Amino acid sequence: MSRYTGPKEKIERRLGAKLFLKGERSLSPKSATVKRMYPPGVHGKTFKKRLSEFGQQLQSKQKVRQTYRMMEKQFKNWINDAINSKQETGEFLIRRLENRLDNVIYRAGIEQSRDQARQVVNHGHILVNGRKIDIPSYEVKINDAIKIREGSLKSPFFSVAVPQWIKKNEAPKWLEVDSDKLTVKISGLPNIQDSGIEIKDLHSLVEFYSR
Repeated sequence: MSRYTGPKEKIERRLGAKLFLKGERSLSPKSATVKRMYPPGVHGKTFKKRLSEFGQQLQSKQKVRQTYRMMEKQFKNWINDAINSKQETGEFLIRRLENRLDNVIYRAGIEQSRDQARQVVNHGHILVNGRKIDIPSYEVKINDAIKIREGSLKSPFFSVAVPQWIKKNEAPKWLEVDSDKLTVKISGLPNIQDSGIEIKDLHSLVEFYSR
């Protein structure tokens, strides 16, 4: 299955939720979720379909999956791991999702969206404990230290744009961010409240995959 490369705001409009897929634009009045928060298509503005229980579960699943920009196969595997774990399913899943390296880069304010964060990781700009990691789904652990590769810091992108973004960003409590050195330390465990994911959506997606 190929990755969707079309308009990201169309995804948000279809799901009826702001998922912050466009970085800073998602916060501006220009955002399609502000100007046109109704489903795309010629009938989107006037026609509202009542969702069945299955439809609501499917929508919740898509909201969470698209928030973290994961492919269906990997997402399904992670859900099954959470269901089969001995821990509380929702908390287990959120910790794995939030501990993805691309998500940490986004949460720390180094990038403005998870898609941007994935690209930065893929291109080898990020070091974890001094080692280059180019796998966006790499799961960080407590006390892991993250920084930008020395050679990358010389580029205008990392020396000009990133410092501006990281200083404006409010990182979650489980991340220790040094906005001057552009470093991040994992100091705790993320929780559902930190993620911004609604508990009802977690319950619905677990029900969807438990069928």
